[in-house]
Amino acid sequence: MTSSLLQATFAGGCFWCIEAVFSRVRGVVKAESGYSNGHDPRPNYEAVCSGDTGHAEVVQVTYDPAVVSYEELLDVFFTVHEPTTLNRQGNDVGTQYRSAIYTTSDEQAQAAKAHIAELQAQKAYGGAPVVTEILPLANYHPAEDYHQHYFEHNPSAGYCAFVVAPKVAKFKQKFASMDTSA
Repeated sequence: MTSSLLQATFAGGCFWCIEAVFSRVRGVVKAESGYSNGHDPRPNYEAVCSGDTGHAEVVQVTYDPAVVSYEELLDVFFTVHEPTTLNRQGNDVGTQYRSAIYTTSDEQAQAAKAHIAELQAQKAYGGAPVVTEILPLANYHPAEDYHQHYFEHNPSAGYCAFVVAPKVAKFKQKFASMDTSA
């Protein structure tokens, strides 16, 4: 990673969904599925899925701020997941599926808080409160290799076809100018 690149970490349900979207964003050089902000020093998929580790499924995004801003990444994040349901995204239920932004600087934390305040003021979700937690990034671990680029390797798998693909399509429709696959 060169010094001009930055990182942002987002939790928005199953990491396959968020990773598939962020990997298509112009200016993102890497989108890595992982686990963050739990207490287990060596989490793995089975343990995280049990809900006992405290980790969230996340995507750590490495991006070039000269091409895409943190605020634009926040726009994408809040478009492709449901930030008003506590510990749930669709049928995925548990603390590992919480909506969260794990920050690496005060600037990121302030930008995330301001973004949420703006969404709330606009009643962007019909007035439902945004429950996205904003905390400093802690105890991040990459997910196992088979989770990386899962959608690209398994586009016709049931979950990918019925859950991930619609999120990718929503991104492509709303953010066509940011889509590297266009």
